[in-house]
Amino acid sequence: MSIPTVCVFDYGFGNVRSATRALEHVGAQVHLTADREVAMNADGLVVPGVGAFSAVMRGLQEARGDQIVGRRLAGGRPVLGICVGMQVMFSRGVEHGVESEGLDQWPGVVELLQAPVVPNMGWAKVEPPDGSVLFDGIADERFYFVHSYGAREFPLGTTEDTGRFTAPLVTWSEAGPADHADRFVAAVENGPLSATQFHPEKSGDAGLALLRNWVESL
Repeated sequence: MSIPTVCVFDYGFGNVRSATRALEHVGAQVHLTADREVAMNADGLVVPGVGAFSAVMRGLQEARGDQIVGRRLAGGRPVLGICVGMQVMFSRGVEHGVESEGLDQWPGVVELLQAPVVPNMGWAKVEPPDGSVLFDGIADERFYFVHSYGAREFPLGTTEDTGRFTAPLVTWSEAGPADHADRFVAAVENGPLSATQFHPEKSGDAGLALLRNWVESL
């Protein structure tokens, strides 16, 4: 059986070394690069992201990552976004009153969490739907989050066929104590496009299991 190839897109934003090591650990042949041909031809593309929504978008555009993501998805080729790499898949982000355009793969806005304390930092449980590939065997585990912004709604819904991909599977989590919790999107599986708000590469055995599930689906 051939070893899946994964490109971790190295455009200046994200925990690329940690992601590379984690993916290698679960059996992928990993290329850490922003080379267009490598990114287009790998079995899977990982788009990490750390920092402000607008800065990550500028970095992606300067590296032509927006074009690479769009063309891969148009051809049904798997992409995994992590943290802000997930957030930029939405239509727009709003930070400090400044609105920035995203990649518009999903409708919706990334905005400040309405939790008593931000950033939302630490280990938390998630609520994956039935049929999830990413969370197969690990639905009850905890994952590591560190973020102040998130998608608090998913307007595309989870039951309708979009005509482009099959209906998305949306995983949710909550920030803050139970009596003041703010619900946000923790992960999405939408045809070839998957993404997590948490950091699987920082989530111990559970995160490795999630990455293994994704790599084995390539």
